[in-house]
Amino acid sequence: MLRSMRYGEADRILHVYTLHRGRVSAIAKGVRRARSRFGGRLEPFFRLQLELHEGRGELLTVTGAHTVDAHARLRGDARALDGASRACDAVGRLFETSEPHPAVFHLLCRQLALLDERAGPSAASTASTGSTGPSGAAVAWAQALAFRLKLLLAAGLAPQLGACANCGSGEHLVGFSGAAGGVVCSACEAGSFALSQEAHGFMTEALGRALAETPVASDPALRQAERAISATVEHHAHVRLAPAAAA
Repeated sequence: MLRSMRYGEADRILHVYTLHRGRVSAIAKGVRRARSRFGGRLEPFFRLQLELHEGRGELLTVTGAHTVDAHARLRGDARALDGASRACDAVGRLFETSEPHPAVFHLLCRQLALLDERAGPSAASTASTGSTGPSGAAVAWAQALAFRLKLLLAAGLAPQLGACANCGSGEHLVGFSGAAGGVVCSACEAGSFALSQEAHGFMTEALGRALAETPVASDPALRQAERAISATVEHHAHVRLAPAAAA
């Protein structure tokens, strides 16, 4: 479930991303009552098997709900909870129609599962060991950016990374242009912003690897990658996303 909001005295409006129907909205009647048969499962970030009734109105009606995965650890970790919220918001903004995108559904399920796996006391203890490796926040940021890159790929908006988006040259790729839709060479860099080799490499690897195998990168490279993703989304999807990770 992407998000929910209160409606009336005891109901909730749910925004759900489904495997076969894309994004749908439904009303859960009486769910906020203490003795509701749905309990607390109709909350964001639950993976559910829903039974829905389609009436005359635009909203479906929830008639049954079964938990597939509650992501319980995620709910006790502020950083993981924030990451889940940003992931669901990105899906809701980029894929707001009822057109099914199975790849997006499975990608979101995987992202929530990874956030759940890495949440909780074990994650906190790992971050506090003094390891010289990347911090938990840097890993989470990189994974959130990889998730967004894969969303762009599913939407047919993946940036051109193999050659200059203007002239096709494969050499001297020094910048990124949202308007052009990808990296640009030194001869075409007017109107672009700098993209380091590290940021370019991160984006290329993140698109090619599984989400669980997201590469690491320095903070400056991740900032450049996030700017490139945001520029692509704003120019070609006409959507502005919240930052991929909390500041």
